[in-house]
Amino acid sequence: MKKENYVVRKMKKEEAGLAIEWAANEGWNPGLNDLECFWNTDPDGWWIGLLNNEPICLKSAIKYGSSYGFMGFYMVKPEYRGKGYGLTLWKIANETLAGRISGMDGVVEQQKNYAKSGYVYAHRNVRYEGVGGGEIVVDVNIVDLKNLPFELIENYDRECFPEKRTEFLSRWINLPQSFSFGYFENGIIKGYGTIRKCRKGYKIGPLFSDNFEIAEKLFVCLKSKVADGENVYLDIPEPNENAVKLVKKYKMTYVFETARMYLGGTPDVNLNKIFGITTFELG
Repeated sequence: MKKENYVVRKMKKEEAGLAIEWAANEGWNPGLNDLECFWNTDPDGWWIGLLNNEPICLKSAIKYGSSYGFMGFYMVKPEYRGKGYGLTLWKIANETLAGRISGMDGVVEQQKNYAKSGYVYAHRNVRYEGVGGGEIVVDVNIVDLKNLPFELIENYDRECFPEKRTEFLSRWINLPQSFSFGYFENGIIKGYGTIRKCRKGYKIGPLFSDNFEIAEKLFVCLKSKVADGENVYLDIPEPNENAVKLVKKYKMTYVFETARMYLGGTPDVNLNKIFGITTFELG
């Protein structure tokens, strides 16, 4: 009988594609060009579990600045679930975020298990599906983000995210097969959003805005950039009533939900400005 040899270690860059492929197999519908952006956000935040040199589980624990981290990409091959391999990996990755507020979007049925690690339920994040195309927005205040100073974009993003995320954001708003627009009025950014190509259709995220009217203009602008009838997805934080109003107005349909949970406190972000989560994988 072959002796078990289970090892948890940091992932190598050439292994990171497994996270995207496994996520696709789980039906998470990752973006076609997410990998480089995700990896370079925090190359030290990727973990892999190997049994007899075979990858059987994955985890990311991404650090932002000095005060925030995000747990994502937690996957165990089906035949190895419930045997403790994933939990061992989870604990090692989670420990790397000690001393920070740590967030995660977990599947609802695992809430109790995450709570055992100290994570506290905050709210539901819900994915909705709609269709692309439609009217072309003509508004002098809607501009391509490439034409705005990055510092202004980053400062606005910080109102809706617990830390500055320079490395991530600089890549995210310039992804291939994507569009990013901001609402720029009197020298001030009042909202911005990105839409990117995914395995199936397109995802809008983030969608941040000062109010419903600006969020709607950006939403309509972003979805108009893809073909009529193309699937478009938006992940909203349920406490933002105006985000709920937006998906209802455009007759978007429920797909699934996650439980946003935090360890070490609740970050100071303005949920009323968050009309679309950036990603369930990296926050």
